[in-house]
Amino acid sequence: MAFSTSDSTTAKVPDIEQKVSMGGASFLKNNLREYGLLISLVAIMVFFQMMTDGTLFQPLNLTNLILQNSYIIVMALGMLLVIVAGHIDLSVGSVCGFVGAVAAVLMVEYKMHFVPATIICLVLGGVIGAAQGYWVAFYKIPSFIVTLAGMLVFKGLALAVLGGSSVGPFPEDFQLLSTGFISDPFAGENLRILSLVAGLLMALVLLVTAVRGRSERVRHGMDSEPTVFFIAKNLVFAAMIAAFSYLLSSYKGLPNVLIVMLLLMLIYDFVTSKTIIGRRIYALGGNEKAARLSGINTDRLTFYTFINMGVLAALAGLIFAARLNTATPKAGLGFELDVIAACFIGGASASGGVGKVLGAVIGAFIMGVMNNGMSIMGIGIDWQQVIKGLVLLAAVCVDVYNKKK
Repeated sequence: MAFSTSDSTTAKVPDIEQKVSMGGASFLKNNLREYGLLISLVAIMVFFQMMTDGTLFQPLNLTNLILQNSYIIVMALGMLLVIVAGHIDLSVGSVCGFVGAVAAVLMVEYKMHFVPATIICLVLGGVIGAAQGYWVAFYKIPSFIVTLAGMLVFKGLALAVLGGSSVGPFPEDFQLLSTGFISDPFAGENLRILSLVAGLLMALVLLVTAVRGRSERVRHGMDSEPTVFFIAKNLVFAAMIAAFSYLLSSYKGLPNVLIVMLLLMLIYDFVTSKTIIGRRIYALGGNEKAARLSGINTDRLTFYTFINMGVLAALAGLIFAARLNTATPKAGLGFELDVIAACFIGGASASGGVGKVLGAVIGAFIMGVMNNGMSIMGIGIDWQQVIKGLVLLAAVCVDVYNKKK
């Protein structure tokens, strides 16, 4: 009896290994967009590094690149969930500017401490998201219409709150949210040791997490990417993190806002891939009727995604206001276009149900590197808009082509 059990156990191992190896080709084919994104980002960065005579990878420019795109990445995390759920939010730029205006009035005119003012602004963002999500979720009004109205409303409210003029400067402690760097007691003359160690640890954690995740998939007989591609992808990611950490450490170290972004990325990656609510959001976007029949409260789930979007738009508004050190009536203008483009370029589907956190972040960095590189090259804002529009159109065309295929 023991002999037959041993035989059956050993017989399963080749089956699992065969399934993994056979699934490698299909896994690569199904995830071609993900590899394409990484290759595209690396290619774009190398291209602009060459075209700008090495300016792109200068520590000062890299720091500015992170600060310039931090609020876009924060909003892209929320927009990803909205798009995956099968909706869209056109009001995020206006909400971002409106919350920044409210923060300026509270901190500058009413002299409120930045901590309670920040909490009030985040709660305000959640209330705005709830107000818009209520009409979308429970009255079935298309999100395009509701958030288009919201874009106009909050753009006007921002102008009214500021009285048509800029308000600032903000308290220095609040400015550290966007312009500060992590303190380093071991800082040398030309290198921030703590920032470098933190960056190397992040690269190591990335590798360990990826290896453990792949081991789990192999052990359970799930499709896994080919070993060569797995090693290459993760080594590229780790090398990029390590290299960027060194470059940033040679300037002022890791920006505070980068730490905030990384924490949010980890949280949202965990929520979307490891939690029940994350899987339900994908089910909602994939087929709302089927999700409802399976017992998912689709209305409440839609409501929650808009609340989440409102909070992240408020956080982005605070980050942007802290970076400018003032609130202006035109703050947030056009942000929604960059945020939505980052999600679609990052692999999110316009029909819902598809999209990853890492893809949205890579999409945001692609847009950011293009903006930064073209500005350094002296390309006018008119042609920048044309090029970004064509890139967005190409990304959507690839998504449609993959679906038909």
